[in-house]
Amino acid sequence: MNHPNRLRKAVLDDGTTPLIGVFDMFSASIAARYHDGLFVSGFGFAASHYGLPDIGFIAWPDLVAFVQRLRLAFPRQHLLVDIDDGYVDEETACHVVQHLEAIGASGVILEDQKRPRRCGHVDGKQVLPLDEYLNKLEMVLESRQDLLVVARTDATEEAEILRRAKALAATDADVILVDGVRSVDWIRKVRAVIGDKPLLFNQIAGGKSPRLSLSELNELGVHVAIYSTPCLFAAQTAIDQALAELRKADGRLPEHTPDSVGVAECLALLERNISRHHREAELPAIAGID
Repeated sequence: MNHPNRLRKAVLDDGTTPLIGVFDMFSASIAARYHDGLFVSGFGFAASHYGLPDIGFIAWPDLVAFVQRLRLAFPRQHLLVDIDDGYVDEETACHVVQHLEAIGASGVILEDQKRPRRCGHVDGKQVLPLDEYLNKLEMVLESRQDLLVVARTDATEEAEILRRAKALAATDADVILVDGVRSVDWIRKVRAVIGDKPLLFNQIAGGKSPRLSLSELNELGVHVAIYSTPCLFAAQTAIDQALAELRKADGRLPEHTPDSVGVAECLALLERNISRHHREAELPAIAGID
């Protein structure tokens, strides 16, 4: 079974499938120890690769190159990729989708925002006319082979959210995402208008959506949960604390203990990513991966 169809199967299986947002190869190396699904977050990639906010700076060749490195290091993980608005025009969106499918991505998320774009959980978002987005989405769907496609709306007005969700569900998109959904009640409303189409929920620390467990999301009829920034925010917190403590200690490193990371522990993590080590017999069994 190829990468897109393995993700498609996971989405349709019982329960809510979690995908963990990663921002670089190192964060992915840690996330892959705990989860079989990785999400290439636009927020995290813009922060890591450019040191900039997620407002439209990402160049598609940079993203494609990152996903290629991910797939080589993590041959069995699901890789769902945020491609924003497809990098403005329809032809570029199709080109990027075909590149990503060729290098082994499992799926993509295509949004209906217009430029200048914003993170889905901040104010000031603007959306394309629905017909314009649907045309782009249809072209992307026609250009893929098996790639899973998530259709995302960033509409904020209540009537427009439901109008767009219903229209997106009527396409051949595999999954629907309403980003920045503000309450459990609104998850239920979206669930009701999209019929039996799979639903994705995005939660981000400090964002607009409620914090919900996988069992709670499953009860609400959510098939996929993406966690955009747990690695990025944890890294910012830990690095800030470590450097503050180093400064306080007059530059003396803390004692290396069995519970801390040193040279050996870091190398052990990274050596798992060397592609020649990925013999089928050596790969650990991961729940949900065939």
